[in-house]
Amino acid sequence: MRICLLLLLLPSLCWAKAPSPEGQRWWSHVEALASDELEGRDTGSPGYLRAAEYVAAKLAEAGVQPGTDQGFFQDVPFISQRLVWERSRMSLVREGKETPLELGKEVVLGSNSSREGPLEAELVFVGYGLSIPEAGHDDLAGQALEGKIAVVLFGGSPKGVSSNLAAHYGSRAERAAALQRAGAVGMLVLPSPSAQEVPWERVVAGSRHPVMMLDEPALQDGLLPWSAIFNLEHANTLLAGSGHTFEELVALADAGKPLPHFALPTSVRSDVALERAQVHCRNVVGRLPGSDATLAAESVVLTAHLDHVGVGEPLKGDRIYNGAMDNASGVAALLEVARSFQQDKGPKPRRTLLFVAVTGEEKGLLGSRWFAERPPEGSGQIVANVNTDMFLPIIPFKELLAYGAQESSLSAALKASATRLGLRLVDDPNPQANSFVRSDQYSFIRKGIPALALKVGYRKGSREERLMKEWRSARYHGPADDLSQPVNLEAAVRFVRLMKELSQGVANAPSRPRWNDDSFFRRFAQQPPVPPLAP
Repeated sequence: MRICLLLLLLPSLCWAKAPSPEGQRWWSHVEALASDELEGRDTGSPGYLRAAEYVAAKLAEAGVQPGTDQGFFQDVPFISQRLVWERSRMSLVREGKETPLELGKEVVLGSNSSREGPLEAELVFVGYGLSIPEAGHDDLAGQALEGKIAVVLFGGSPKGVSSNLAAHYGSRAERAAALQRAGAVGMLVLPSPSAQEVPWERVVAGSRHPVMMLDEPALQDGLLPWSAIFNLEHANTLLAGSGHTFEELVALADAGKPLPHFALPTSVRSDVALERAQVHCRNVVGRLPGSDATLAAESVVLTAHLDHVGVGEPLKGDRIYNGAMDNASGVAALLEVARSFQQDKGPKPRRTLLFVAVTGEEKGLLGSRWFAERPPEGSGQIVANVNTDMFLPIIPFKELLAYGAQESSLSAALKASATRLGLRLVDDPNPQANSFVRSDQYSFIRKGIPALALKVGYRKGSREERLMKEWRSARYHGPADDLSQPVNLEAAVRFVRLMKELSQGVANAPSRPRWNDDSFFRRFAQQPPVPPLAP
């Protein structure tokens, strides 16, 4: 009777037998980190700080050493910035007539603007808004953008451009830098239906959360003077009189055809009010020293982000955005990998392993950026990063999706680990989502460090793809990503084993990982370091 009750209480897809101890242990971490009591673990919140204490305690229980000279915590300073909706407005002006827009219904003004106050500017549609020199593609060339707002179709990329290359130039930092070089004062985003991952109501709910930036000018990028997102259901209101429709532009993008560039007979008139505050938060860092006298000076960093988006606008009566899969699941996997290494009776990994639960991922990969740029003393030379973020064990783990596998020699250890576990590597089924630059591995890549990001994979057009898309539509960045959802615990167990196998293989390899000769990201290994903080 007790076993039957346990099976009813624990989430699962379908169990023929009781879950394994490994699955129960992993789930116990998810339960702790995604509980309502932690209120969604927003960066800098009391709930996040309690989550960080939990992770540090579990690392200590596993026998992992503190990773900083201040124990398990690395302080990360932020500036928080919030749009004051009540004092902000936006209108379209056409032929001298001003039409006010309803914030939250037709458009959302960006909290990540670098200035506030009134703005009036003309609009120019610039396709994807991408400037990719290596592919001979530049949406901004020849466009009169000085003092104007660039309207971009967000999602997708020019035909013939590799997904990782397009993802890099489509990142917030690269896109903002290109637009500023062209003289644009802002960006107005039209999300493509094929790339929109969440319903508009959740976009609006997310926009009410403050944005953050690192409280260090050398590490601030991706900011434009002005930004906004237009509701695609009202996109033709914006395009009226231009000779083009939203449906036409989306059809061209979906067919891989070139997008037109044109000035709109419309300008924007807006007033943006912002509030700022200083916030301090923490990365959690644990160290497992390498066993080789020489290679121990090099480290392999395993990361998963601990933060989520906190408490927000109620959806179906629920205001707590628990973040069970995003990303309590990944932190739970990190803790279980650390525990399994310490339980091993055999030799410890030759290189040092760092277990890092980072903050501020949801704010723009900020905690990992701080760690990669300012690693704590004793971290050694970081030679590789293995990241997991929302790996989604909601289907059986038979196929593996690894972002970055084609870019570096890490692919050898990856393939060996996948083969031992009977996993089949699959290509990215959704390259237009730019996933390669949307999680914490990208902070290490920008420092020239080879990296991988791991997820449960699936084939395009499969039933599993449908389940994954349904999960994003119903739960991603919403209160429904909670402890009541169905989860495949044995898929999580296999994923933990993969992470351990892979990190052990990289840590024990005679040579450190290197970028492939033809990898675009190889160039970052030659970048000069960011200047140190002033004493």
